[in-house]
Amino acid sequence: VQLQASGGGLVQAGGSLRLACVVSGRTFSANAVGWFRQAAGKEREFVAAVSRSGGGTGYADSVKGRFTISRDNAKNTAYLQMNSLTPEDTAVYYCAARPNIITSVVVTTEDNYYYWGQGTLVTVSS
Repeated sequence: VQLQASGGGLVQAGGSLRLACVVSGRTFSANAVGWFRQAAGKEREFVAAVSRSGGGTGYADSVKGRFTISRDNAKNTAYLQMNSLTPEDTAVYYCAARPNIITSVVVTTEDNYYYWGQGTLVTVSS
């Protein structure tokens, strides 16, 4: 399974970005997907996750109301729409996937993901 994250870049505070994660090599719809981020000098942290079906989502408190995770199983792609960005959102963002039998389960813990993308850098200037 390969994951390719894209969409990062430089944006001013208050702006928006949409990240995309294309998953190949396995049936995308069989996988739960999550986004994590790692800021310089900090540990990687959970951002958002979506269930296999797309009907279940979960968010870190720090991004609730600003970020939206979604998926398009026909395109083998998961998205992270990020609005009202602040400098504190500056980080490398990683997408992750894992097969899951239950379609509605949202996986929020890093250790429970099997496959990881290479990361895309998001920089928010003040």
